[in-house]
Amino acid sequence: MTQSERHLRPGAAPKGRSISSRSARSRPARGSTAGSPPTPGTAALRIRQVAQVLPELLSWDWPADAVLSRWFRAHPEAGSRDRAQIAEAVYDILRHLRRYRHWAQSGQGTEERRLALMGLAATQPRAQLDPGLQAGEGAWLDHLQAVDPASLPRAVRYSLPDWLDTRLAELPGVLSLLDALHQPAPLDVRVNPLKADRDAMLAAWTAGPEARWSPVPTPHSPWGIRLQGRPPVQRWRSFEQGEIEVQDEGSQLLSMLVAPRRGEMVIDYCAGAGGKTLLLGALMRSTGRLYAFDVSASRLARAKPRFARSGLSNITPVVIAAERDKRVQRLYGKAHRVLVDAPCSGLGTLRRNPDLKWRQTPTTLLALQQTQAALLQEAARCLRPGGRLVYATCSILPEENEQQIDAFLARVPGFSLLDAADVLAGQKIELPMQDAFLRLRPDEHGTDGFFAAVLQKASKAS
Repeated sequence: MTQSERHLRPGAAPKGRSISSRSARSRPARGSTAGSPPTPGTAALRIRQVAQVLPELLSWDWPADAVLSRWFRAHPEAGSRDRAQIAEAVYDILRHLRRYRHWAQSGQGTEERRLALMGLAATQPRAQLDPGLQAGEGAWLDHLQAVDPASLPRAVRYSLPDWLDTRLAELPGVLSLLDALHQPAPLDVRVNPLKADRDAMLAAWTAGPEARWSPVPTPHSPWGIRLQGRPPVQRWRSFEQGEIEVQDEGSQLLSMLVAPRRGEMVIDYCAGAGGKTLLLGALMRSTGRLYAFDVSASRLARAKPRFARSGLSNITPVVIAAERDKRVQRLYGKAHRVLVDAPCSGLGTLRRNPDLKWRQTPTTLLALQQTQAALLQEAARCLRPGGRLVYATCSILPEENEQQIDAFLARVPGFSLLDAADVLAGQKIELPMQDAFLRLRPDEHGTDGFFAAVLQKASKAS
C-alpha cells in the first residue's frame, strides 16, 4: 500500500484523549455544514452508518480502505463530507479498538453501536453527536471521558494484541514509539526533480491556497514537502502535471541509499505502485534501464499513469512470477543496483494503517519472513560484481529487519554490509545511526517506521 493510496484517510484523535477532545469539541465536524445546527436525524444516521460498516471491517478479511471504498460505493447517498466523518470515526475505532472494546463491556446496545459512539465522540464535537444519542448514552460517554487511559495495562491502553505488545516491548523507547504511532500522520509529497524545484514549489504554495496546509520542507530529503491535514493533492495542477508525487520522506531516503547513476541497469524488485521507482528514474535522469518488478499486475497497472505523468522514459514494468521467473533469471549477474522493498507486516505505518496490527498474526509474520528471505536471495543473484543491494521494509520488528540481514550474510558469501549513514552522508544528508542500518521512527524522525540495509557484492578482483 502506497502513501498515495492512504493519504485521504482521516487521522485519529491525538494521544492521551480518551473519547472526546477539546480540539474536537471546538471545531465544526468535518462533514457538517458550518453554522448548521445538528439534527437528531442526522446524528442518529451517522451513528447507524458507522455501526453498519464495522462488522465487515472487524472480520479482518480485507484492508480497511478496501472495505470502506466498497461500502461507500454501495451507499452513494453519502456525500463527501459524510464519508469523511464516517472514515474518521472508523479509523479512530481501529486505532483504539482494544481499549474501546474494554470500555464497551459497560454501556447498552450492540457492541457495534457502542464502538461507533466512542469513535464519533473522539472525532466530532459532542454537540454534533448528542442529538442522536439514546437515553443514558450521554452519561456513559461522559463517564468514559473521565477515565485516565494511563491507568490501563499497556496493551489495552495502546490497543495492541498481546503478541505484538510482547515484541514491541523489546524495542528501545517503546512508549515514545507507541505514542507516535497513535498520532495522525502528516502528508509528505516529493517534488519531481526532472520537472520542478522544491524551493520554488514551496514559495508558490506558501503564497497560494496551499498555504492552509502549512507546507514545510522535510528535514532530510532534499525533495520532500510536508503538509498537515488531508489536502486533496491528487486534484492539484502540480500533481496532474507530474511535478509532485505522494511519498513519505522515509521512502524517499530508501531511494537515496540505492544512489543509482546515469546509464546503469537498476531493478526495483518489489515496485508496487511505483513511488520509489519514480525517484530512482529521476536520479538516473531518465537514462539507462530501470526495471519495475512486481508479482501483482494490478499494482503495476496503477503505477503506469504515474510513470506517464513523470516524464520518465527509462522504466520497464514487468509482472514476474513469485518464484523462478525466467525474465528475472535472464538478468542474473547484470544489474548495477537492486532495491528490495520487501513485503512485510507494515507495522511501521500504523499511523496510517491501524488495521494492520489486527490483521497480522504470528503466523502471517512467519510466512512474511520466509518470503523476505527468498526475495532477498533471488534479488542478490541479479547483481553484477561490485553491485549494490538495498533491502528495506516498513516494519519495526527485528525478525523482518536485522535478523534477515544477519541470516543472509551468514548463508550467502561475497556480500558485505555498508554503513547506511555514510552512504547518505555522501549525498550531503546527515542522519546519524547507532550502527550500519538505517532505522527510521515516527517519534525520532517524523517518518513512518522504516528499516534499510545496504549490501555490496564483492568485485571479481576481491
